[in-house]
Amino acid sequence: MPIHHAKRLLEAADKIILGKERELRLALTCLVARGHLLIEDVPGVGKTTLAHVLARLMGLQFQRIQFTSDLLPADILGVSIFDRETSAFRFHPGPIFAQLILADEINRATPKTQSALLEAMEERQVTADGETYTLDEPFFVIATQNPAHQIGTFPLPESQLDRFLLRIRLGYPDRVAERALLMGEDRRSLLERHPPVARPEDIVALQQAARGVHVAEALVDYLQALLAATRNSPELASGLSPRAGLGLLAAARAWALIDGRDHVLPEDVQTLFPHVAAHRLHLAADGRPIPPASLARLMQTVALD
Repeated sequence: MPIHHAKRLLEAADKIILGKERELRLALTCLVARGHLLIEDVPGVGKTTLAHVLARLMGLQFQRIQFTSDLLPADILGVSIFDRETSAFRFHPGPIFAQLILADEINRATPKTQSALLEAMEERQVTADGETYTLDEPFFVIATQNPAHQIGTFPLPESQLDRFLLRIRLGYPDRVAERALLMGEDRRSLLERHPPVARPEDIVALQQAARGVHVAEALVDYLQALLAATRNSPELASGLSPRAGLGLLAAARAWALIDGRDHVLPEDVQTLFPHVAAHRLHLAADGRPIPPASLARLMQTVALD
């Protein structure tokens, strides 16, 4: 079991991003589960740095796409240009053709541009001018999102939100971590000197190992009960999709693997459920995202047999 790769990654990342051990583990869990990560927080708390750290330490090809209101789908996917020598159009790949994509401030782009990511995130391929191009593995999208109340943001469509397996918030560092940041070396300079501790093929091996983590039937029953609770709640506009259920199961397997176990525990599902569900569920009354307190109450209504 290639669990030592995960441990080395987390240990190295902890030395660069201080005081965010849980958030780093959630991000790695998302990658090992073959999902995509949404980070919602105010500017300046280390969202971009986290993406750089993961790409550097895993030796992944990295591309950053800065989403703005005038960004076009072709700016992400690529464009076909007429080649006079061959008298034919030739496709020039866009920045989506990398292994780790940072979609920075994704909700500053229009919904049309946001939707350019849908096929890549779901099918791990890009279709342009009738041709389909397969993306390299591992393929991981980390999107950062500014709070919706900030000026110049467009809400992510539900179909786009459903493509993100987990949503996390980094938050402000605690006093000890912040002092170490203020007194220590610049994080980017520190990262540039740090060699990779894993290879892309090691990440693929982790992803394959996670699929073999055992899940008991009783635990599947519990997971299904959680999904049903969201669908039957009068407080919610709609419940979790089957994609969300599959994602929660994959994330629980990855979380258990990183913890060094060959089986999933109920606590794994309970830990990950808020990160899988919160960005997918909205209140029926006003369409706002479900508050953490309401989500906690919903979880408490589901008994673990």
